[in-house]
Amino acid sequence: MEWIHLLIAGLFEISWAIGLKYSHGFTQPVISVITVVCMIASFYFLALALKSLPLGTAYAIWTGIGTLGTVILGIILFKEPATAMRLICIGLILCGITGLKLLSN
Repeated sequence: MEWIHLLIAGLFEISWAIGLKYSHGFTQPVISVITVVCMIASFYFLALALKSLPLGTAYAIWTGIGTLGTVILGIILFKEPATAMRLICIGLILCGITGLKLLSN
């Protein structure tokens, strides 16, 4: 169950990061409130995951999910560059997340 909590935390991590972009520096009230709620939810589910997962593993995977999601959505939503080197680096992050998951107890 802790891995599900960690995945949910990572998805909320992506949500609040994208929300920050759409909030335009917290000048959009509705988006800003949604962003803060997503931040709180992300930390809550991370805390649940940390009840039984090692801190280093959980934190690295949480931030990795957030990084992967925000980079991919940045490319899709904000037309950020999708260069070969950038995609290779995203792949390396995915390999790291997968390795940590496979090697954890």
